[in-house]
Amino acid sequence: MPTFTSADGTRIAYDVRGAGAPLILVDGAFCGRNLGPMPKLAPLLAPHFTVYNYDRRGRGESGDNPAYSTEREYEDLAGLIEIAGGPVCLYGTSSGAGLALFATARGLPVDRLAIFEPPFTDVPGGKPMPAGYQADLEALAAAGRRADLIKYFMVRMIGMPAILMPMMRFNPGWKAMLQNAPSLPHDAAIMQGYGFPFEAARAIRVPTIVMAGDKTFKQLREPVRLARETIPGARFASLAGQSHDAAADSVAPVLIEFFGAEAARAAA
Repeated sequence: MPTFTSADGTRIAYDVRGAGAPLILVDGAFCGRNLGPMPKLAPLLAPHFTVYNYDRRGRGESGDNPAYSTEREYEDLAGLIEIAGGPVCLYGTSSGAGLALFATARGLPVDRLAIFEPPFTDVPGGKPMPAGYQADLEALAAAGRRADLIKYFMVRMIGMPAILMPMMRFNPGWKAMLQNAPSLPHDAAIMQGYGFPFEAARAIRVPTIVMAGDKTFKQLREPVRLARETIPGARFASLAGQSHDAAADSVAPVLIEFFGAEAARAAA
């Protein structure tokens, strides 16, 4: 397992596979190399790209720093881009799409950007977060109350019915969710209040595609619309039959087609 040391001394773990133009995958809440969509997606992309899949800090085999700042997430991503020999293609999903959007707007060396359902839900028709959510998440994480942290995020912030929470303990990914739960305050901070970031979206100057499942949650439809209409020249792809947990074999063809022009450029 390769690792690198980020700017603040934190160890970041990653996988690399395939050949071709470099493509970095950016996970959303809970997810990493031990959980979520990217472990299934990376092998489908590897025949076409050099795919980098990393554990964001506080997850999997990456370390963390108690003195967290969103700047550290951008430094982590910049470090991986440097290893990849950037500029890179960048794909982010859910809150990872938020991180990828902000990172690209800040001028990190990104050639092409793909984002899937960025959850900027504090918009008309969306779902505002509960008052004090950031402090609540940080307090639960500091107390080591991982199961309660997951419950707060899933029920109070995402809107899952509380009655379903006990069933999550039977999910095969429950142990990985517990392991990665302390990173939930990081995800919340990255989303910068969950309002749509018009200024950052307008600042993007690279080819971009906004993706969404046609069966996704109601509260995600407006942020997807705003992203596709605000990012200059953005394309849009609707994935038939998919929701927020879109299947890798639905996502991969869209990314291969969209990033394919960059792969051809790199090969030339």
